[in-house]
Formats: sequence, structure tokens, C-alpha cells
Amino acid sequence: MIFNFFTLSITLLFIVNAFAQLYYAIKLRKNFSEKHNIINSVLVFLLWILAGILYPFFYIRDDVYTRWFQSLSMQIICIYAPLLILFILFYQRRFVIKNNKELIHERSIENFLEKMDSVYKGKSENKNYPLITDLHRKAFHLIPVVVIIFLWLFAVKIWDGIWDADLFWGITGEEYAIFLIVTVGYTGILIFAALDYVRLSYIFESRNIYHLMPSSISNILAKTLKPNEIYEFTKPVALVLSFVPIFFLPISIFSATALISTLGDGAASIFGIRFGKKTFPKGSKKTIIGYLAGFLSSLGCSIIVFLIFEPFMPIIKLSIISLSGALTFLTIDLLNLKIDDNITNPIFCGLIMFLVFLYI
Repeated sequence: MIFNFFTLSITLLFIVNAFAQLYYAIKLRKNFSEKHNIINSVLVFLLWILAGILYPFFYIRDDVYTRWFQSLSMQIICIYAPLLILFILFYQRRFVIKNNKELIHERSIENFLEKMDSVYKGKSENKNYPLITDLHRKAFHLIPVVVIIFLWLFAVKIWDGIWDADLFWGITGEEYAIFLIVTVGYTGILIFAALDYVRLSYIFESRNIYHLMPSSISNILAKTLKPNEIYEFTKPVALVLSFVPIFFLPISIFSATALISTLGDGAASIFGIRFGKKTFPKGSKKTIIGYLAGFLSSLGCSIIVFLIFEPFMPIIKLSIISLSGALTFLTIDLLNLKIDDNITNPIFCGLIMFLVFLYI
């Protein structure tokens, strides 16, 4: 735990952003009371604050070299990322929109809703849900997990093998991995938040800057959002924020939890849409095939992760931990809570697996 100017700057930025998101949530709730889930928004607000508070705890020692990395991380998160966002918005307004005024109408929320209708073809999201849309969604959610695991393996297995810790300012591979993952993760969360501010700006009639969103990003969103999510914050924000507290757990448990929350959830949804016939409970859009696919994929990816990261763990303990994560995922899926499973899956699966890891 290190408190200094660099770490506290990031903490303050995240807390300020939490209240900005809460303000947006209140406006969305006021304008779209039947379509905006205020419970999820409040939980995301709390996760923003938690992520800010936890940032200094990622550093376990305080020396001149660690402060250099903290300084670099702070610059990327607090300065370069916001400047990049402002530059994109400035470029869109000064060079794209100014030269083609018709884009203001073309990039309107009304046209975006028409794109959504064309994707869903006027069908209810609870029935005949487009499989291709769900494939896009789950692939989009999987990207942060792949990046995190790749950075960890790169820093610990490759970088640490090339550089001796004493030569590299005494920074170990794990410490370097934490620096990379936290910096990239926190920067990515802020960029997604900025995207939400632009995308949801249609709630302010006099300050609507929706047209400054690049068309390529708008097209991606049209392929990855559900109709009701037009009035919500993007799901990757909640997902990555939920990863922050469980990143303090052993990397094997974190990786297994992250894959359960993405691959497990994706398998449940995709197989349920493609092959599911019998729903459970009655009247639900979730199917027995979906539950089974989610459980088996969660169990399988957990076992593989533990075999990679914990090669000397007894197979019985490994199997029990993996089973506990898969059963937790299945239980959350069966409960069908109104809370976003991008929040519940990482936190509860990670917590249960960690408890089993400690006491089995």
C-alpha cells in the first residue's frame, strides 16, 4: 500500500468519474425509468470508487524505481488517455463534421436505433435472439481477459526470463506484470467511460455530442449491444471494474474467474440460443442446454487454467476448486437476478474459489 501524489491522483480521478457516472445514471433513470436499471448503475458507481481506493494497494514497496513506474502509470491514465480522447473528439468536430455537416444527422441516436432494429429485425431480445450479435458481444467481452492473461505471461514467463531482476531496477516479473495490467486496465476503463459519456449524451438536448462518435465505433456498438443496453453503461466497464478486487487473488484463481465470466457466460448464451429448446424456469429465455454448456465450459477452462498456473497442485484440490467456480456460476445463472452478471460472476466466483483454495 503506497500513498503518494501518483497513486492518489488516480484514486481521485476514479472517484470523480464515479460521481459523473452516477449523475448520468440519475438522468437516465429520470428519462427512461422503465428501461434503465438503476441498481446496476449504483453498483457500477461503487465499483468505480472501489477501483480508485484499491489502486495504491497494488504496490507493495516504496522506492525510487517503484515511484518511476507509478509516475509513468499516472501519466498514461490521468494525462495521455484523456488527451487521446479529447484529440479524437476535436478531430471529429474540426475535420470530420465540419467538412460534412450531414454526418450530424447521420450519426444521430435515431439512426443508431434504426441500425439496432436492422440487427434485431424487429424481434424481441427474449425470443429469436440473433446468434451473430451474441457472438460479437461475447468476443468483445473476452478481449480484456485475453489481454490481461497475455500481459501476465509476457511479464512473468518471457520478460523475467530475459531480464535479471537486479538489472531491471530490482523489479520482478510479477511486479512488472502488475504494472502493465493495472495501467492498461485502468486506462481501458477510462476510455470505455468516455465512450459512454459521448454515447449517452443524447439525454442532454442542448449538449448532445453523440455525432462526435466515430462511425466505426457506432457500428461496433450496434452489433454488440442489446436493445435495452442503449440506456445503460456498456457492459465491459462493469466487467473490468469487477476484475479489480479479484486481481489481488492468486493469478490462477483470477484467470479462472475471468474465463468463467467470459467463456462460461458466452457458452451458456450461445449454445442456449443455437441449440436450446426447453427453457427453465418456465417463461424464462434461458435454456437447460445453455445452463449445461455454461457449467461444463466453466469447469473445463478452470481446470486448464489451474493446470497451467498451478502445475504442482494435487488433482483432487484442483478439481474441487474448479467445480466450486462452475457451480457458483451455474447458481448465479439459475437465480436470474436483475443484477448484471458481469458484476456478480467475477466477484462471487472469485470469492468462492479463493475460500475453497484456502481451506481445502
